[in-house]
Amino acid sequence: MTRVLFVCLGNICRSPMAEGILRRKLRERGLEGAFEVDSCGTGAWHEGEPADPRAQAVLSKYNAHFPHVARQVRAEDLAYFDHIFVMDKENLWTLERMFPAHKGKARLLLELNGGGEVPDPYYGGLEDFEAVYQMLDEALEVFLQTQAP
Repeated sequence: MTRVLFVCLGNICRSPMAEGILRRKLRERGLEGAFEVDSCGTGAWHEGEPADPRAQAVLSKYNAHFPHVARQVRAEDLAYFDHIFVMDKENLWTLERMFPAHKGKARLLLELNGGGEVPDPYYGGLEDFEAVYQMLDEALEVFLQTQAP
């Protein structure tokens, strides 16, 4: 079982989108039983809330929507998950400050396909969520090509 965790700021936009995309890709490949996928945020502002409606709309468009409830990252997450992908440097630094014993375990998701950061679409429009979806989709395709059995 390969365990994958996605981390962003509030766990309502980028990380649940990444989770939904990976879940869809696994479902399409018949690999759901080989992976455990989750997401969380470094902050607790949105804990207990569903994904942002714009994130839900884009996930639905690509048949990647799933029931999501935002949560904050916990120390045990860093020990439990095999792959921890963070959306941007700020959240990577925050994660490392929160849990210094696990420094170096998490990495930026876009390192999988050339580097960079996934921009936060929260203050943008639907087109920003669409652009983020495409970025995440490309990076996760690279991940599956290197990880899938």
